[in-house]
Amino acid sequence: MVGKELIIPTPDGAMDGYAAHPDSGGLLPLVVMFMDVWGLREELFGLARDVAARGYYCVVPNLFYRVGKVRYEKRTADGKMMSVVDLPPEMREEMRLQSAKVDRPRTRIDIAAVLEFCRGEAVAPGPAGSVGFCMGGRAAFYAGEEFPERFRANASLHGTHLVTDAPDSPHLLAGRMRGEMYGGYGERDRFATPEILAAIDRAFAANPHVVYRSNLHAGADHGYALPDRDIHAAAATALDWREIFAMFGRQLSSVGAHAGA
Repeated sequence: MVGKELIIPTPDGAMDGYAAHPDSGGLLPLVVMFMDVWGLREELFGLARDVAARGYYCVVPNLFYRVGKVRYEKRTADGKMMSVVDLPPEMREEMRLQSAKVDRPRTRIDIAAVLEFCRGEAVAPGPAGSVGFCMGGRAAFYAGEEFPERFRANASLHGTHLVTDAPDSPHLLAGRMRGEMYGGYGERDRFATPEILAAIDRAFAANPHVVYRSNLHAGADHGYALPDRDIHAAAATALDWREIFAMFGRQLSSVGAHAGA
């Protein structure tokens, strides 16, 4: 397994990141992993290595690179990452403002830069996948909507602000997507109310060119899918990854990838 730091040129400056891929040689399908608001860290790099072990080239870009290597971390007494609701108000507000900057126009620039960078890497030119957490779950929608011919298998886990009043709300542009989309949601997540999930369901039902699957996990909180979190729900997360790897196996062309799915 190869794990390495990246510097990706973009029109807005150098974007740092991380990549993991098998060291067996050959071109591999691309999977972009979009970070949550906590920033790049070893927890995400470990998940990227798990994805790579299935036969993919997994890239984790720093979506905060315009302001630097931002990382938020506050831990509980037993060493777990603390939930946002338990953080000091000033930190919550700073995180909210950082997340708001990861909008569609900026993310489109960043995804395009990743795709261009990967032209020089061991990445197959065919269909790509994405998976994102929290803020990154919204970015996974952007990937599928802004680059539908490339990103054919996308997953949003406890995504935020997927249904808004903005004209470019993720749910409103779901008609652009192709391939498959998976959504993992926590029953106790304020970003996954019945009204929000119903609006997402309606949006995908109107698009005959994409298959949408989802799971609403009983008792799960926002952030449940990240293993280092104090509210991690292991069974729900395992179900999500089974769905995601099955989707990747159907949509992304790689003998190695299909073998592990």
